Amino acid sequence: MFHGSMVALVTPMQMDGSIDFDSLASLLEWHIDSGTDGIIAMGTTGEAATFSDSEKLSVIRFVLERVNGRIPVIAGTAAEGTEKATALTRAAADLGVDACLIMTPAYIKPTQQGLILHYQHIAKEVSIPIILYNVPSRTACDCLPETVAELAKVSNIVGIKEATGIIERVKKIRELCDDEIDIYSGDDGTAKDLMLAGGNGVISVTANVVPKQMKALCRAALSDKVAEAEKLDAELASLHRVLFVEANPIPTKWALHQMGKIPAGIRLPLTPLSEKYHQEVRSVLQGLDLV
Repeated sequence: MFHGSMVALVTPMQMDGSIDFDSLASLLEWHIDSGTDGIIAMGTTGEAATFSDSEKLSVIRFVLERVNGRIPVIAGTAAEGTEKATALTRAAADLGVDACLIMTPAYIKPTQQGLILHYQHIAKEVSIPIILYNVPSRTACDCLPETVAELAKVSNIVGIKEATGIIERVKKIRELCDDEIDIYSGDDGTAKDLMLAGGNGVISVTANVVPKQMKALCRAALSDKVAEAEKLDAELASLHRVLFVEANPIPTKWALHQMGKIPAGIRLPLTPLSEKYHQEVRSVLQGLDLV
């Protein structure tokens, strides 16, 4: 349903943590002009965990208005509790988003049966397309391939963002689900391999910084142009790495600020990029002619 290079968009902020809607509008136009295939608003990279629900919905509404149907808009609507996640998903659906990206509940450590019931409940209550999001390094909860296969039977559960970086897992999901569900990389460093192994695209942090290059990488990988995809990926390997020298989105927001795209604001408990990493990240940006 949604294929290619989709950006897990940062939320630009002033130094006091207030949302910079002007910079957000500029980012959206840049991504559309660069060929980005979809916008994910209020995901992890957008610092959703630091926002109130009303703030999240204000950002989602703004993104929808500015994008105005030109590319899909997918809203992050994760919450620890099932009822809260359902309510936020319903509110985003009412605004008109094309789909919702829902991370497994963090901290709670539900069973696999709990995950199945969690997502089934949301999907039953809200008819919008739902993309599962599995990122055990952040949530302490792993949505196993067998669980994905059970959830793929639900008509409006259409995809999974798989952020473990384990390509064999992608192959297992594809084996169990066939084409019943789309698979997206949530790990830029292995996104090329995931797409070549049968995935459908990437929900990308790196695309925040190099949207045209990530679009080109996805186009090559999804067309089975292996040599071209490997060349493009090799050119971005250092960027994939340095954008995670500290917790996402710290390095990405610093890089975009250096590029003149956004102010330097970020919300606590996240902090600006540590000075010891400045030269390392700047050198990679310079190597790609970004600064």
